[in-house]
Amino acid sequence: MQAEIEAFFSEKIGEAKKQFERTIDCKHTAFDDLYPYMSEQPQFFWYKRYVAWQELLTAVQYAEEWNVEWKKLFDERQHSFIENKILDAKVLDEWYGTHHRNEEESAYE
Repeated sequence: MQAEIEAFFSEKIGEAKKQFERTIDCKHTAFDDLYPYMSEQPQFFWYKRYVAWQELLTAVQYAEEWNVEWKKLFDERQHSFIENKILDAKVLDEWYGTHHRNEEESAYE
């Protein structure tokens, strides 16, 4: 039973992480489908990020309540962001770290 619970939460946290990362990258998410008329509003992108962030934090909170290890899905920097629970520009700028940023920069060269 515990293995099923861990698999369930790993899947849900993985989905929430993917959704949050799609908002950082300004890509389409399920949230866009809920409010298609809002996509023209500049505030929508920030709101969408906060909703995805809260979804991620909620999934992590439930995993902790069920004693499921969630940290293996994130790197150390991301652990710190999640444990601090505050979404700010630093989280958005540094979520991927320098390795991802270097890959992006080389893609444009």
